[in-house]
Amino acid sequence: MALGVSLLLPAAPAAAHNSLTGSDPRNGARLAEAPARIELRFLAKVDPGTTKITVTGPDNVAALGGAPTFSGSRVSVPFEPGRAGLYVVDYRVASSDGHPVSGEVRFTLTTGTPAEAPSGAGTAGPSAPASAVPPSAGTGPTSAAPAPAGTDTGSPGSAVPAAQTSDGAAGRGWLWALGGVVLLAALAAGLLLRRRSARR
Repeated sequence: MALGVSLLLPAAPAAAHNSLTGSDPRNGARLAEAPARIELRFLAKVDPGTTKITVTGPDNVAALGGAPTFSGSRVSVPFEPGRAGLYVVDYRVASSDGHPVSGEVRFTLTTGTPAEAPSGAGTAGPSAPASAVPPSAGTGPTSAAPAPAGTDTGSPGSAVPAAQTSDGAAGRGWLWALGGVVLLAALAAGLLLRRRSARR
């Protein structure tokens, strides 16, 4: 009798530990169509207050569509699928003796919602035209129009033609004045000669 009791005693704590007995989808399944919900079945009734379930998809994106619902030893969670790939259901429940039990269920979606491409990825934006870049100062021919003749632009080169024009006009004025003086002198000399000849 003592031997029988000693053999039964180690089994009692083991029976108090909860464990996963099945799932839908099953662990390792490959699905062409995503399920609406994921169900986990345990050996004993689970406590909603101490149960934690997460679902992640490719690139560690959360795929849990809402809060879990409990029915005895079964837990059901809404599934929100993304793109095709591996999905992992992590669970953590407490046994009747308070010992936590954790594990995971993995399944693969062969089809899914295509992932959105990042903004600007894979497309080349329009390149700026070469004419949009202003030319640097001092490069290339300038488009400045020549100043009209006779206007003072303030540059040293424009002062030389103006000085030459004024000097030429002044020279021609002196020539006319000198010619007039010579002509008047000739007329005066002629008059004097006529008067002298008339007196003789």
